[in-house]
Amino acid sequence: MAIRLTEAARERVRGFLAQDGSAVGLRLGVRAMGCSGYSYVMDLAREVGEDDVVFEDDGVRVVVDRESLRLLDGTEVDFAREGLSEGFRFRNPNVRATCGCGDSFTV
Repeated sequence: MAIRLTEAARERVRGFLAQDGSAVGLRLGVRAMGCSGYSYVMDLAREVGEDDVVFEDDGVRVVVDRESLRLLDGTEVDFAREGLSEGFRFRNPNVRATCGCGDSFTV
């Protein structure tokens, strides 16, 4: 099982972590919501719980709860800037369909 970050995503996360000394890494998960079933959830991780799995990608820790990991296994997280827009992008091999707005997905 693995979660990977592109270089652009690692640099963006490193910037967030440098601004917040209490964070131990990036927390990545999913929630049941949206028109297609699931949406990605990202935040800074403040701690690592018993039910969490930790991945390290070139010095950046990614914390994922076990329930979310079954839906995220193999995902690559990227960060992209396009014109005035910027944000994280997910390449999740488990996704079968996404909603029209791209905010939620089905596995």
